[in-house]
Amino acid sequence: MSTPAPLRIIVADDHFIVRIGLVSLINTEPDLKVVGEADDGDRAIALFESLRPDVVLMDLRMPGKNGHEATRRIRQISAGAHVLILSAFDGDEDIHAALEAGARGYVLKSATGEDLIPAIRAVAAGKKWIPSDVATRLKSRNYYEQLTTREVEVLGELALGLANKEIAEKLKISEYTAKDHLKSILAKLRVADRTQAVTAALQRGLIHL
Repeated sequence: MSTPAPLRIIVADDHFIVRIGLVSLINTEPDLKVVGEADDGDRAIALFESLRPDVVLMDLRMPGKNGHEATRRIRQISAGAHVLILSAFDGDEDIHAALEAGARGYVLKSATGEDLIPAIRAVAAGKKWIPSDVATRLKSRNYYEQLTTREVEVLGELALGLANKEIAEKLKISEYTAKDHLKSILAKLRVADRTQAVTAALQRGLIHL
């Protein structure tokens, strides 16, 4: 009886040492084989188009197109593509955005190889892989009212330390409107001040520095 061909994997991560470690780990499994490596989202997309692997193991924060954008593009190229996110970011908005983009699973980089390898096999088989720690973070999203696009823009400017007047000028809105957005942001994030709002937004993955 012939041995089945190994599952073909692309690893996309901009950190060289992390990527090499992942490649080495995956290639120790006889049923898995890394066939391509990418250090940014654009390269990951190009490799997917040319190699059509069984799984793309995708980081979120990379130069060029990020993991969310690359995942969405890959799913546009092939609706049946299997993308597994491997990220250090555990914010509920990061996780939600990745799954909305078409990822089949989400594993945190704090996981061990014993967690990652089964995830790759499951996603390759068309299953979803959402570990309990990721599911818990994702569920917490339901506790908050969703921010509007404009409110997220205001949050981004808050993170840069801009005052209300400066935010208003940059976004071409009135200072009154900027203050109104801030009031809404504080209420939706359930925080008391600007600093807490930025901290909460960073933790949840609403904004990134």
